[in-house]
Amino acid sequence: MRRVYLDHSATTPVDPEVAALMMTYYTEKYGNPSSVHSFGREAKQALEEARRQVAELIGAEPSEVTFTSGGTEADNLAILGTAEALSKKGKHIITTAVEHHAVLETCEYLEKNGFDLTIVPVDEEGIVSVESVKKAIRPDTILITMMHANNEVGAIQPVAEIGKLAKEHGIVFHVDAVQSLGKIPIDVKTMAIDLLTISSHKIYGPKGVGALYIRKGVRVAPRIYGGGQEKKRRSGTENTPGIIGFGKACELAGQRMAEDAQRLSKLRDKLMNGIIEKIDYVKINGPLGDKRLPNNVNVSIQFVEGESLLLSLDMLGIAASSGSACTSGSLDPSHVLLAMGLVHEIAHGSLRFTLGHQNTEEDIDYVLEQLPKIVDRLRMMSPLYDQAVHAKQAQ
Repeated sequence: MRRVYLDHSATTPVDPEVAALMMTYYTEKYGNPSSVHSFGREAKQALEEARRQVAELIGAEPSEVTFTSGGTEADNLAILGTAEALSKKGKHIITTAVEHHAVLETCEYLEKNGFDLTIVPVDEEGIVSVESVKKAIRPDTILITMMHANNEVGAIQPVAEIGKLAKEHGIVFHVDAVQSLGKIPIDVKTMAIDLLTISSHKIYGPKGVGALYIRKGVRVAPRIYGGGQEKKRRSGTENTPGIIGFGKACELAGQRMAEDAQRLSKLRDKLMNGIIEKIDYVKINGPLGDKRLPNNVNVSIQFVEGESLLLSLDMLGIAASSGSACTSGSLDPSHVLLAMGLVHEIAHGSLRFTLGHQNTEEDIDYVLEQLPKIVDRLRMMSPLYDQAVHAKQAQ
């Protein structure tokens, strides 16, 4: 049976070059980077080279990169650390309705503990307006936190414009770039970003490693105390092989980004157009063209359940998702799609396909061959579909 992996926004395979380099630091160069002997110094040197590689991909200085266990920890460090450091200045935070739960739930935690939270809406494409953020700003606003590109529908946000707005008002600006890293260019300086969350396993690096960019001069209180690693911002012995793998993955992403974006955009559009042509009663969720990540397709298929679609695809060797992998066990429809104005019954029939390095035109052809058959079979059991067809014929 053919196997087609189209869930790269959940995680990616580790690049062979990355895996080979990491193995060296598991078995040969295994020193603790805090040790003063040659084994430790060797590990420390490699760790700092990885820090440089990560920094280069986002336009930062190496000293501004703090390694974490992943995107969720980096989001928590950014939001909770800023809240604690600046609570005497103000207690108002702005975020958007389509954030990852690592941001939304952290903000909601602060709201339960004395902070004020404004959640800015998005339009039908999943994009927040600069004007709505501007209207939400108050004299006591200390933080604006939002994602660069949405993990479910691929919508790219006007980060540079909002960064400029935050800078004008003296507000710390945090951006979750877990999904955009390595797919579209990021420059923390030109985008006026103060804090940036990134993760390794979305760019063909290992799981369990991420980083938070902290602009020089920005105050962030630590959330983990101990040995004082990472400039006392994140104590604990560094995951040296993972960090080194992350650095290599960033280097490779920088080299391949332009070519990958061009190739994946073509495959993305072929898949979207094919679904529209072959299946009726469908809706593409999110923006089109340059306002969308090059590897993202999100579609709602009416009169069927997303979970049934996923299970049927999986039986044919096709891996997709119904939204964020972090909420895959939930029976509720996507909060992102609901925020974009979709009704529950349509949001429930949504699929997310996210493409990666190994995907080919033959993969897309296979999906377009199998998906319409699955939809037809499932709709045969749907009385709502029969009603819609009869209503359309009567017009």
